[in-house]
Amino acid sequence: MSDVLFDLGDDHVGVITLNRPDARNALTHGMYAELERLVREAPAAGVRCLIVTGADPAFCSGDDVRQVMGGGAEGKAPPADTGSGARAPRLTPAADALLHTDVPVIAAVNGAAVGWGMELAMMADIRVASERAKFGELFVLRGLVSDVAGLGRLAQLVGRERAAELLFTGDVIDAATALELRLVSRVVGHDDLLPTARALAARIAANPPLAVQRLKAGLRTAVDPDWIELGRWVSASLGELFQTEDHREGVRAFLEKRAPRFVGR
Repeated sequence: MSDVLFDLGDDHVGVITLNRPDARNALTHGMYAELERLVREAPAAGVRCLIVTGADPAFCSGDDVRQVMGGGAEGKAPPADTGSGARAPRLTPAADALLHTDVPVIAAVNGAAVGWGMELAMMADIRVASERAKFGELFVLRGLVSDVAGLGRLAQLVGRERAAELLFTGDVIDAATALELRLVSRVVGHDDLLPTARALAARIAANPPLAVQRLKAGLRTAVDPDWIELGRWVSASLGELFQTEDHREGVRAFLEKRAPRFVGR
């Protein structure tokens, strides 16, 4: 069974499902690449609206800590898949695909969306949350910065002050709080999540696709930052932070299930 599933209905609604439930859909290098491919190929496949979700019990728990972060190994560099490392700084390729596609994207958040899982949810145009959803920008707890959505979109959604609090503390919030902050557009019963997202996606897909695409491109022009330039900054920052003692300590503490001891180096 693939770690990323794709289904396309007769209504032109495509559904991408992250499918590592035993690992809470933690992202591997291959999953990043497959997510990017599916999003980029969606228009040619006839997709007019895209839903991204996860196999229960989680939406996405972020990067696979052992594979993507190296388990806190000494001098471990960030992987090419996430847009960081020795190569020239660049926007994360999967983020590039999601943020620049003209196909509307709905995140159906069925459980924990933390780390890059929260980034993924914020890269969608619309977020529908299950009552079981949770959201957290955990990067600071690993000695890292968030990806571009945590910087360029979170403040748009919840305001700069609440965005700063979430980013600086790494706090995890529940679905009700996310709705109060306007991080999500609605919260529904868990069993109603996919039907609600599908119904909304079908309404969007039934509209004239060229007009919808132009509307999404217009929103990007009107309110989004320069994702490419911001991506370069994030990538360069991660390249430095991955080499710090604090990053390695944050990862080891997570794996060892203990409180971290940060030293500022």
